[in-house]
Amino acid sequence: MIETQEHYKSRWRSVRILYLTMFLSSVGFSIVIMSIWPYLQKIDQTADASFLGWVIASYSLGQMVASPLFGLWSNYRPRKEPLIVSISISVAANCLYAYVHVPAAHNKYYMLIARGLVGFGAGNVAVVRSYIAGATSLQERTNAMANTSTCQALGFILGPVHVDAYARASVTCFALIGEQGVTWDIIRLQVNMYTAPVLLAAFLGILNIILILFILREHRVDDLGRQCKSVNFREGTVSLCGTLSILILLAWYPYRVCPSKQYKNTDGLQIPEGSIDQVAVVATNIVFFVVLFIFAVYETILTPLTMDMYAWTQEQAVLYNGIILVAFGVEAVLVFMGVKLLSKKIGERAILLGGFVVVWVGFFILLPWGNQLPKIQWEDLHNSSTPNTTFGEIIIDLWTSPREDHSEQPTGCPIEQAWCLYTPVIHLAQFLTAAVLVGLGYPACNVMSYTLYSKVLGPKPQGVYMGWLTTSGSAARILGPVFISHVYTYLGPRWAMSLVCGIVVLTILLIGAVYKRLVAFSVRYGRIQE
Repeated sequence: MIETQEHYKSRWRSVRILYLTMFLSSVGFSIVIMSIWPYLQKIDQTADASFLGWVIASYSLGQMVASPLFGLWSNYRPRKEPLIVSISISVAANCLYAYVHVPAAHNKYYMLIARGLVGFGAGNVAVVRSYIAGATSLQERTNAMANTSTCQALGFILGPVHVDAYARASVTCFALIGEQGVTWDIIRLQVNMYTAPVLLAAFLGILNIILILFILREHRVDDLGRQCKSVNFREGTVSLCGTLSILILLAWYPYRVCPSKQYKNTDGLQIPEGSIDQVAVVATNIVFFVVLFIFAVYETILTPLTMDMYAWTQEQAVLYNGIILVAFGVEAVLVFMGVKLLSKKIGERAILLGGFVVVWVGFFILLPWGNQLPKIQWEDLHNSSTPNTTFGEIIIDLWTSPREDHSEQPTGCPIEQAWCLYTPVIHLAQFLTAAVLVGLGYPACNVMSYTLYSKVLGPKPQGVYMGWLTTSGSAARILGPVFISHVYTYLGPRWAMSLVCGIVVLTILLIGAVYKRLVAFSVRYGRIQE
C-alpha cells in the first residue's frame, strides 16, 4: 500500500512524540539522581555506602527485568498500552520516593523499592525503539535512531548541570527551596530540595502520558517505506484483562507482519520470509553491552581518578567533572547529528568499527606514563575517610555535600591504595584528550549498534528483541561500576585502563568477525540492494 500524505504526517508526529518521551524520561532521571545520597542520609541514619550502591543499581535492575516484558507486550498490543502503563509506574514510584520520609522505620528500603520501580517503568525504552524501528524505512532509520539518542543525551545533560548547580547551591532552584521547604500537613507532603526533583519528574511523566494518549497512533511501514498493517494495529480487539494470557500463548507462535509472506530476490526466485540471523543478534547485544559498559566505567572512575591524580577536593571534583560531563553531552549531540550524514557515505558498520577504534585510543592515552608520581595523602594528615572499595563508596563522591568544610581535608592519592606509591600520574593533558576521544567514539558506537540491530531484525515486531538489547545495556550499567571500582582501588589506573583496552580490542575483533552479517534483513534476503 502506497503511503498517503496524511499517514506520513501522522507517522512522524507519533515518532516525534517518542523522541519527547525519551527526552522527558532522561530529564526525570537526571534531575533526581544527584539528590539521592543526601536524602538517603537524612531519612535513615543506618544507610551506608554499600546500601547506596544497591539503591543506584536498583534502577538498572528494574529496567533489566521490565524491558523484555514491555517489549513482548508491544509485539501483540497497541504500543500505547505498555507506554502508558510503564510511565504511570514511574510516576507512582516518584510519588512514593517523595513520601519515603513518612514511615517510622526502614525508610531506606522504601527508597530502594521506589528507585527499582522507577527503573521498571524505564523499561519502555524497548517499546520506543521497537516502535521507531517499525515506523521507519531503512533510509529513515539511521536519522530516526540518531534523533532518539540526541533527545536522550539532551535530557542527561541536565544531570551534570544539576550536579554543578547543587554543588554551588546558589544557582539551583532545588537548592534554593532548602532542606525544610514547604509542607502540606493534610497530605503529609514535603516539598524540599530532595523531593522537588522527583515531583517535577512525576509531573513530566503525567504530561508525557497525555501527549501519548492524544497524539500517538499505531503506524508501521516496510523497509521500502510502504504502509503495512501490523499485528498490533487494531486497537480494542482484546481487553487489557486478557493481555497477559494472550502474551503467554502468542509467545510460542511465529510473528506475521506485512501482507506479503515471501520476498523475491534479484533473480526472481521465491524466497521464504526467512529467519533472523541469530549470530548477528547475539553479537550486536554483546557489542551494545560493551558500549554501555565503557560509558559506565568512564562515568564511575571520573571523580576518584581526578581526586587521586590531581589532588582535587570533593567540591572541585564535582564542579570540574560536572563541566566535563556537560561538554561530553554536548559533544555527543554533535556526533549524533554528524553520523546521520556520515552513515550515508561510509555506512553504519564502518562508523561502529571506527567508533570503537577511537574509544580504544582514548583509553590507551589514559594509561599512566612517565616518572612523576601523584601527591600522596599520608595517614598522619588525620584523614577520616577510607579508600573507595565499593560501588556505593565511589558513587558517594558525587553526592557529598559541598557545604561541608573541606579546608582541613587532605587531598591526593590515599596511602591505603598501594599503587599510589609507584604508579605515575596521568597528566591533565592526557585526561582531557582521552575525554574528547571517548566523547567522540562512545555516542557513535551507541547509536550505530542499535540502528544496525533494528535493521538486522527486519520487518518482524521487534519488541522482545529490543527488550533484550535494553537488558544487556542495563546489565552493563550494573557491572561496569562494580568492575572498575574494585580494579581501580586494588590495582590502580594502569590495570583498569589496560583491561578496558583489552575488552575494546576483543569487541573490535568480534565486529570484524560478524561484519558481513550486520546487514539489513531485506538486504540479506535480496529484496533490497545494499
